[in-house]
Amino acid sequence: MTEDSSYTPPEVWTWNKESGGRFSNINRPVAGSTHDKELPVGKHPLQLYSLATPNGVKVTVMLEELLELGHAGAEYDAYLINIGQGEQFGSDFVAINPNSKIPALLDRSTSVPTRVFESGAILVYLAEKFNALFPIEPSERAECLSWLFWQMGSAPYLGGGFGHFYSYAPDKFEYAINRFTMEVKRQLDVLNQNLSIRRYLCGDEYNISDIANYAWYGALVLHNVYSAAEFLDVQSYTHVVRWASEIEQRPAVARGRRVNRSWGPEPERVAERHSAADFA
Repeated sequence: MTEDSSYTPPEVWTWNKESGGRFSNINRPVAGSTHDKELPVGKHPLQLYSLATPNGVKVTVMLEELLELGHAGAEYDAYLINIGQGEQFGSDFVAINPNSKIPALLDRSTSVPTRVFESGAILVYLAEKFNALFPIEPSERAECLSWLFWQMGSAPYLGGGFGHFYSYAPDKFEYAINRFTMEVKRQLDVLNQNLSIRRYLCGDEYNISDIANYAWYGALVLHNVYSAAEFLDVQSYTHVVRWASEIEQRPAVARGRRVNRSWGPEPERVAERHSAADFA
């Protein structure tokens, strides 16, 4: 383990070198497109441009759940955006998501195509569009939104904090790893305590808050994300493991996890998705 405590921040930070570590070739302190790139467009109203990271899985699981419920209007075309090669900085993608992050959704069923970016916003948009997986009663809806936004605010500590310093950073810094490990374990305990008295996050009904949290914390406890399962002692969060395991048995979840799943130099692209049976 190396740790340099001699660094003194300058009065004004300037970008003069790569930060190192995984993804350093695409990290930059400015927004906007880096190149012109036309996105493919399929035959269905919903066009999804994404990758099967946890944030991407949220949306494909949601779409598959909607199809499972019989919402034919949720048919979609899925196109893989290889973030490792900087495809999220292409001009057409940036026009849908100015933040240059996956997932990005374009709904062409509206009179003027509707762009939706940020995974939580996409879940709410689809839930409201199809009136599904989202409670109607105000207090129940508030609980659902609370857990949804809890995930949106908490996961950056898991991914950008713990995952970065534990797995991706070129050097291991004890302070950073300890700080974010403590927070991730606190978050797992928040979920574990809630799920000790509830089947799902909001009670007996599965909804978009479960989809969002499962994509991150379910993967963490079931699939050794960041190769940190032993380090975090994830099996000790028994209620989270039970909840995630139950969700993972859902056919729509299994299908959603497979869409745009490839990760590597030459990922497999899902050019068109005609029906739920395509991934059965």
